[in-house]
This record gives sequence, C-alpha cells and structure tokens, in this order.
Amino acid sequence: MTTLLEAADRLYGLALPEFTPARDAMVKALRKEDRELSDQVKALKKPSTAAWVVNLLVRRDPEQVDQVLAVGEALREAQASLDGDELRALTRQRRQLTSAITQQARALALEHGQKVTGAVSDQVEATLTAAMVDANAGAAVRTGLLVSTLAATGVEAVDASTFVAVPDAADFAPSPIEAPASRPPELHVVPDPDEAEKKLAAAREELEDAERVAEEANHSLTAANDDVAGLEARSLQVQAEIDELRRRLSEHEEEQDEIDDQLSDARQVVESARDDVRAADAERQRLAARVARLTR
Repeated sequence: MTTLLEAADRLYGLALPEFTPARDAMVKALRKEDRELSDQVKALKKPSTAAWVVNLLVRRDPEQVDQVLAVGEALREAQASLDGDELRALTRQRRQLTSAITQQARALALEHGQKVTGAVSDQVEATLTAAMVDANAGAAVRTGLLVSTLAATGVEAVDASTFVAVPDAADFAPSPIEAPASRPPELHVVPDPDEAEKKLAAAREELEDAERVAEEANHSLTAANDDVAGLEARSLQVQAEIDELRRRLSEHEEEQDEIDDQLSDARQVVESARDDVRAADAERQRLAARVARLTR
C-alpha cells in the first residue's frame, strides 16, 4: 500500500462494522513508515450506512451502476434537446430502474450481514437518482468511495468532492467484492462474556448512523429550500420584467394610436393641399391664356 487512494479502496470495500478497527490498525501500521499517509488515513470518515450500501453495489454489481449512469446521460441529453416524449419515457425508466436497483442493493447488503431500513433505502434511491440527474454525482458514485449520500436537483451542479473519501478520485475504478461464502450451521453457541458491551457498541453505531442519515436529510432539505428560494426570487424578477414590458407595450400601443390619428389627419391635409395646387394651377393656366390672347 503506497497511496491514500489504495488505502481508501481497501477500507471502503470492507463490511461496515470492520471499517473503524481496520482504519485504526492501518494508521498504527503506517505510523512508523509514512507519518503523512498515516494522518491522511486517520482522517478518512466512516461511511454512512446508505453510502456503504451504494459502495457495495458499485463493487458487487458495477454493470447495474453503469446502466444507471447510461440512463442518466440519456436523460440529460433529452432535457438539453427538449425532446418531451423521450424525456417522459426516460423519466419513467429512471424511476423504475432506481427502485429496482435499490431493492437489489438492499439484498446485497443483507448478504453481507447488514440490514437496511426504509429510511436508509430512501437515501440509497436518492443517491442513485442524483447520479442520473447530475454527471458529477454519477462520477462520485462510480468511485465506490462515498462517505455520505447524494442529492441533486438538476439546478446546480453537485460538488462531488465533499461526498467522496478522496476528492481527487475521479475516474477511479474500485476493487470488486465477491459474494460472501455461506457459513456452515453452528453446532452449539458459546456464551460471549462481552455480549452486553458489544450490544451497546452496536446500538451506539446504529445511533451514529441514524444521526448521520438525519444530518444528510437536513442537508438535502436545506439545499432544496435554497434552490426553491433562488427560483422564487428569479420568478419574481422575471414577473417584474414582464410587467414592465407590458406597461411599455401599452404605452407604445397608445402612442401608435395617436400617431395613426395624426397620420390620417396629415394625409387629409396633403389631399386638400393637392386640390388647392390643382385649382391654383388651373387658374394660372386660364389667366396665362387670357394674357396671351390680349397681347396678340
């Protein structure tokens, strides 16, 4: 192991309860050899349960994740080209796909001894949806190094570096994970003297995961509220601009009516002036002829 990315790849591929002990052991082993790398490994955050499930899916079934990202790319292209029929079809496909793959991810997690609650399942599906909506989110998911779940509105690009253990892990392909071997049936159960302590540790870990899920949900809510506030402000600005344009259009229409009336009057004056010119010209010709007769 020579790089932080290699260390992270190994740690984020472990079962969730193994992460912290393995990280601490790795930090201790690296302390004498590479103090800087040891400090970097120590700073790696334990993934939330939902992030761990997504990482597991990426490592166990990368083809499914590639399908998610492919549909997401097609969806963004349809949005860019404003192809309504294709957009609606892809949106339905997106919902069906994220729901189906989320269920598969739950099953994979159970194979590895990790139960997934409904709340965690929602976070997994939201992350898969974000990977479809936003290209940066998709790249973050593909690394298999998520520390927290993702949410994307499609309005602003996701800063994937804040959700990945190693920010510069773009285009990183994580190591695959094999399905766990089935365990033989136990013949007898040996009482564990540390059972109470282990239960307490497990309960604390579940509480930590629940607090992290709540924090991520609050973060997503804050981001969504910010987007709504920004769009509402922009809507008010655009409406004000529309009102101003309508006011100016009304003024121009009134001015056009006045100009039309003035133009009609001016045309009548021109026509009257032409009649006067024709009459004066006829009188001039008559008098000229009279003068000509008198001078003969």
